[in-house]
Amino acid sequence: MPKNTLNRRLSRPLEKFSALNKQHKIAIAGVSTLGAAAIALSAIPGGATTVAGGTPAAKPVAAEQTQTRDLHATLSSPLTSDKVKLDAIEAKQKAASKQKAADAAKKAAAERKAAESRSAKKAADRSAKRPQMETVAAKTYKNNLDGWIRQSLDIMHAKGIPGSYHGLHKNIMRESSGNPRAINGWDINAINGVPSKGLLQVIPPTFATYHVKGTSNDIYDPVANITAAANYAAHRYGSIDNVNSAY
Repeated sequence: MPKNTLNRRLSRPLEKFSALNKQHKIAIAGVSTLGAAAIALSAIPGGATTVAGGTPAAKPVAAEQTQTRDLHATLSSPLTSDKVKLDAIEAKQKAASKQKAADAAKKAAAERKAAESRSAKKAADRSAKRPQMETVAAKTYKNNLDGWIRQSLDIMHAKGIPGSYHGLHKNIMRESSGNPRAINGWDINAINGVPSKGLLQVIPPTFATYHVKGTSNDIYDPVANITAAANYAAHRYGSIDNVNSAY
């Protein structure tokens, strides 16, 4: 067989093999291209479009912002609701605290007013129960026998000592003739060294024993002498009105 013919026979399978390899490469490249396209298409978000050259268009910014706001609203809504509830509770507690303070102040004012009222009532009661002698102290009396007797009678009545103007006057006139400085120097008391003195001729021990509080401690004081003698007579005779002689 000629050499050229043999070479052609040998080269045909190689050419076929070479052609086969090219077809495989093209097929493989096609498959790769289709795969890349599929991957690219799957990566494009729903609703997106492509532009010339196969590049996917960007999703509109406004739609993304809307979705972001919706998501933020969804997440923040429970938090906002809880904050509103907490604010309402806090406001209610503050209102309750203010009301409690107002009630306490009102109660304290009422108690203070009641205490002042009780204090005023007690003061009025004390004033009403005050001894008549304090009222008498504001009166004025003449500095004579009539004035001394009348002042003594007011004190006697305030202290519960019985006696009348007539009973005092008659005994004074018999004992001293109305002289507040009179002294008995001849009776048994004088003999014993304790002479009778004053308007109603009272000896010092008797004056000291029956002295009426609020009057002078001077036995020669007309009012003090009269009230002490009337007090003694009330204890011994029931009243100065019952005394008709030396006592």
